[in-house]
Amino acid sequence: MCFVSAENPLSKEFYPVSRIIPITDFSAPELDIYARLTENQLVNRADPENALFVAESPVVIQRALDSGCVPVSFLMEEKHVEGKGRNLIDRCRDVPVYAAPLEVLVQLTGFHLTRGMLCAMRRPKLPSPEQICSGASRLAVLENVMNPTNIGAIFRSAAALGMDAVLLTSAGSDPLYRRAVRVSMGTVFQVPWTYLPQGEDWTQLLHSLGFKTAAMALSSDAVSLRDPALNSEKKLAIVLGTEGDGLAESTIAHCDYTVCIPMAHGVDSLNVAAASAVAFYQLGSIKEENRA
Repeated sequence: MCFVSAENPLSKEFYPVSRIIPITDFSAPELDIYARLTENQLVNRADPENALFVAESPVVIQRALDSGCVPVSFLMEEKHVEGKGRNLIDRCRDVPVYAAPLEVLVQLTGFHLTRGMLCAMRRPKLPSPEQICSGASRLAVLENVMNPTNIGAIFRSAAALGMDAVLLTSAGSDPLYRRAVRVSMGTVFQVPWTYLPQGEDWTQLLHSLGFKTAAMALSSDAVSLRDPALNSEKKLAIVLGTEGDGLAESTIAHCDYTVCIPMAHGVDSLNVAAASAVAFYQLGSIKEENRA
């Protein structure tokens, strides 16, 4: 059963609600989760058991529910209660549904991008890197990738192009930031992911788990992405770095390969999200017959 607090959306004191709740005022406290709490407040590091994130659009919400995420409340345009939100409401019968007219919802920044529906959910507990790597043959590793849009785009490519899991350094952006979730089209709930341990040589961890590591970087001794040795590796981690600066020199030095994407017209590199799609397509585990 799912509950929501009447006074504080982050409170531990909950009571069941099983009705549609009309919202006519943008300042209503029920909208705090969606309109006024920052991403850091939602993460709620002081009380991680009550940490939240916000999913946008029916497709994203459906994928989050399918992955086991627990909903806290819905916010949607009134017309969707008996429209495209009906199946989700029926699936989560004890979850409060805040319904508001369009003129109230347009005051939410970017609301028009949500297709009329939002859902606040509990943040799921993350697995360990060892659990993530068990049974995987292709990993994406994101070192300090900061832009949530890039994070979301990378996850979408990882899901589509044969990555078994994604590992991230803790200094990068959060895959459950609202923009990252939206850009990923909910694939952050379909591809297993977790954070690498802080203050450790995570390349050594991956090596101990049987992975060869391929650093995507510009270097005079880099091999081409088309090098057949890369595809022949049974377990390969594709390592991508932060926007602008790329991978740390120490990371490149500790990887088994340094890999570059062949370029034309004097272009030296691609945006990290675009580069990830090219690398995942070439090196991912997607079956050849599905590439056509």
